[in-house]
Amino acid sequence: RRSRVEAGEAEVGRLREAVTTAVARAEEAEREFAGLEGTIADEEGSEEDLDQTYEQAAAAHEEAAAEVERITEAGRAAERDRQSAQARLEALELSLRRKDGAEALREAGAGEHEIIGAVAELVTVTGGHEAAIAAALDQAGSALAVGSVAGAARAVRQLRADDAGRATLVVGPTARTSEHSAWPELPEGAVWAREVIEADAAVRPAVEQLLDRVAVVADADAALALVTQVREVTAVTAEGDVFGPGLVRGGSNAAPSTLELQSAVDETREALAEATRRSEESTFALTTARSTLTEREEAVEAAMEALHDSDARMAAVAEKLGALGTTSRTARAEAERTRSAITDVEATLEEDRAELARLEQRLAEAAAEPEEETEDRGDDRERLDAEAAAARTAETEVRLSLRTKEERARALHGRAESLEGAARNEIAARERLRERRERRRQEAQVAAAVRTAAEWAAARVRGAAEVADRAKAEAERARSERDEALRAMRTELNEQQDALRDLTDEVHKDEVARAQQVARIETLQARAVEELGVEPEVLMEELGPHQLVPHIAGPDEDPESEDFPEPRPYVRAEQEKRLKKAERGLRALGKVNPLALEEYAALEERHTFLTTQLEDLRQSKKDLLGIVAEIDERVEQVFADAFADTAEQFKVVFSRLFPGGEGRLVLTDPDDMLTTGIDVQARPPGKKVGRLSLLSGGERSLVAVATLVAIFKARPSPFYIMDEVEAALDDTNLGRLIGLFEELRDSSQLIVITHQKKTMEVADALYGVSMRGDGITTLVSQRLREVRHLEEPQSA
Repeated sequence: RRSRVEAGEAEVGRLREAVTTAVARAEEAEREFAGLEGTIADEEGSEEDLDQTYEQAAAAHEEAAAEVERITEAGRAAERDRQSAQARLEALELSLRRKDGAEALREAGAGEHEIIGAVAELVTVTGGHEAAIAAALDQAGSALAVGSVAGAARAVRQLRADDAGRATLVVGPTARTSEHSAWPELPEGAVWAREVIEADAAVRPAVEQLLDRVAVVADADAALALVTQVREVTAVTAEGDVFGPGLVRGGSNAAPSTLELQSAVDETREALAEATRRSEESTFALTTARSTLTEREEAVEAAMEALHDSDARMAAVAEKLGALGTTSRTARAEAERTRSAITDVEATLEEDRAELARLEQRLAEAAAEPEEETEDRGDDRERLDAEAAAARTAETEVRLSLRTKEERARALHGRAESLEGAARNEIAARERLRERRERRRQEAQVAAAVRTAAEWAAARVRGAAEVADRAKAEAERARSERDEALRAMRTELNEQQDALRDLTDEVHKDEVARAQQVARIETLQARAVEELGVEPEVLMEELGPHQLVPHIAGPDEDPESEDFPEPRPYVRAEQEKRLKKAERGLRALGKVNPLALEEYAALEERHTFLTTQLEDLRQSKKDLLGIVAEIDERVEQVFADAFADTAEQFKVVFSRLFPGGEGRLVLTDPDDMLTTGIDVQARPPGKKVGRLSLLSGGERSLVAVATLVAIFKARPSPFYIMDEVEAALDDTNLGRLIGLFEELRDSSQLIVITHQKKTMEVADALYGVSMRGDGITTLVSQRLREVRHLEEPQSA
């Protein structure tokens, strides 16, 4: 019982410590929860600011993107205009470039001839009168302005001397003009040509002289009226027709004048400059707009990132608040459960203490009693020992049962906590639902207000709609009437157009038929003159339809017989049948060749000529075959002699290059010297192989060189060129080859391309190419023979 009391006291102490710990944990969680709740309002306020910042940044970004798109499109349009103006300017400038005397003078320069420039470049026409002024100036429009008469004379002499064509030169200082105040008054719509031009001071007097008493009018009728009223005035129309005293000049104006071309060039240059300016402005503006767009993209990304950060912080705070609330509630519940457990343990402990006091009292009473009946006390002790053992066993079982119940209590506690969490979530969901219902209630109030306003607006709109419907019905009725009238007019117009089209087609058909008949008559008249040699009038008079048509006798008919048909009146159908029958008979006869005898004589002469030529060819072939046989025989003899000499020399040369070896040249087909090939057989000393493919690179190179040297010795040549023939040779074989070079040098000149030092030492002259430090190649040459001659006395 004492041990149970001690265990109960220890359990009570442990549970009280657990209560203290749980309460402390709950208070700490509640303090942190309260602190975090204070920061939520600040986070929500800052998040609203971030939302507004993001919306502003997004709107600014869209504006910047739209501005970039607008500037880009404007830049493209400006670039298209610039390219179009550039192409037009080039085409117009090419049109202005003419290879005549004026162009020759401009290319020669302005200094000697005092050329100021082209008149078209120095004169500017206002009011769109370019065609009229060009017609008035005539050739002077494409002339050159010269500073003095002497310069003009020099320019003309230069053109005549160079035969460079003709040129019109305008000399401003020598021009004379009449007083403008003495000119007559012009009618309304006409203007003096001098008033619509602006010219350089150096050329203006000459231009004013050319435009003296020249007026610009609208059309030919106005020009006729003007020159009729005022005879000393020259009128020029807007289309370029000139009406003046004693002359009228005009007509088609398909090709623009030089003045019009120059005006178009000036306008195109201005358009090009404007398009270039707009393109450059668009480029600069696009750069700025793109920079702004980039900055605003960065601002949008920064605002979005700040929103994400704020959301992450809010989520973290909410999660931490949930965790702290859960911790606080769990700790409080655990403290309550622990207090209940303490109460139960304390009640059990009090019972154990009372039982312990009762047992201690019994023990004291037993100790005070005298020892009587020892055997009975021994039996009691054994019984009590047995009861104590049974009590300890029961205590152990109770303790085990207590531990089992505690484990079950912990499991139930965990399940209870999960259920509490679910309950808290459900409570939070109900709270959110309540807030949503409250928000919907408020929205319903707003909607009711909006509905009231909408009903009022709908009533107003219905009234306006009724008025609009009445107006629409009236307009529809008027439109229907107009449409009906329009359809009637269109129907009538279509009928009139169809009738006009039919009449036009009939007129065209009649005109075509008339033209065809006229063409046919003209053709028949021409045939009558060409084929019959009779004028159409005479032919119609003698053989026309008013004459009787005689019957043409056939091969079996007698014109003198009584039954011979008499002439009959002309019937077109009968005569056409007679014509077709005669044409069929003519086609059945076939074509007649009146030149058959001449063609036969020409062909016979041609046949005789070709026969003679064929005999000559046969004789020439026979002679050529004989010559070929002689040449083949000579070639065989020369080849045989050359091969014999070369083969003999090859043996000698091979034995020198390969001491102790054996080499020879063999014909593959000795019976046919014209088609035979040559085999080279080589066996170096100490080897049994004779095939070149089995030899080393140096050996094959030596065999090839031996073959070449054998040919050189058999048939010497004035000089030889060899390109690195000794590149694969060692020093011993190189020395043998150099000895052969020394022998060949006695009868021929050798040009050897080499990298071998020994070969260079025996040369008479060296030529090489070297690159200097500045990267420029330089040719280097040196005569070694002279150097050796100079060194020999010194060495001696």
